[in-house]
Amino acid sequence: MQSEINAFLRYLKNERNSSEMTTKSYHEDFQSFLDYLTDRVGAVPPATEIDIPVLRGYVQYLHECQYARTTIARRLACLRSFFRFTTREGMTATNPAKALRTPRVGRKLPHFLTNEQIVQLLEAPPANSIAGMRDRAMLETLYSAGLRVAELVGLDVRSWDRSANILRVFGKGKKERIAPIGKYAAKALSRWVEVRVPSPKAKAKDADAMFLNKFGTRLTTRSVGRMLELYLQQTGLDQITSPHTLRHTFATHMLDGGADLRSVQELLGHKSLTTTQIYTHVSTRRMRETYEHAHPHAAGNIES
Repeated sequence: MQSEINAFLRYLKNERNSSEMTTKSYHEDFQSFLDYLTDRVGAVPPATEIDIPVLRGYVQYLHECQYARTTIARRLACLRSFFRFTTREGMTATNPAKALRTPRVGRKLPHFLTNEQIVQLLEAPPANSIAGMRDRAMLETLYSAGLRVAELVGLDVRSWDRSANILRVFGKGKKERIAPIGKYAAKALSRWVEVRVPSPKAKAKDADAMFLNKFGTRLTTRSVGRMLELYLQQTGLDQITSPHTLRHTFATHMLDGGADLRSVQELLGHKSLTTTQIYTHVSTRRMRETYEHAHPHAAGNIES
């Protein structure tokens, strides 16, 4: 079965242009299934011998281990994609995972920052240090363009068209999109680019990076997370805030400001409008809270 798994992972990387994070997640999901087969079945059979009873036993095992429904759903999705691939490529005759039922997963409303909170965070980096100028430029860009953190660290200096104030972004699956940025992000980027110094020893792909670490090479997503943790501590903002929270905040504030859902979908680079619709629930909830707080007859018991 390992040879089929390796072929599938190569397909993800070479043909689907999946990110390293996606490939890593698939690796972990496959390892979980292989461990189950070894421990509970006694051996890892060929892919052609995996049938629905084996897969249902795996699902029961995941429930027994008390994995979260989201984890179970992801691991089943991995197996569905894998067997869909093996069936299409003629490695297996049928897709045994097709009949599996995915546990229902309730979608949590995304965490976002208020207008006052986002201003507090954006102004936290010191304006008189090189690291502070870089950090402010990163935070402004994440919020202004609604980028994923992987898209942020993947930016090169040439990704920014100064005359039009737009970024050329490569999202999931290396899909390209154009992301406009506002005047505050543009100003922060301008200040950072003036003091940005790549390492003379850096490889070309790292030397071209928009955002550099203290060694003059490209920042990692983990470094951005650590940077944000520092400013959350300084400002006292909620520690559950992550770099992705700024993307949620961007979408929520856009809809609150009157942007239509389709435009926000394009700006975020979402493949499906359904993914973007979660933000309408956030905006509707905020609208309801504002109404109940402000309108004298909105809340409370009505006396007959």
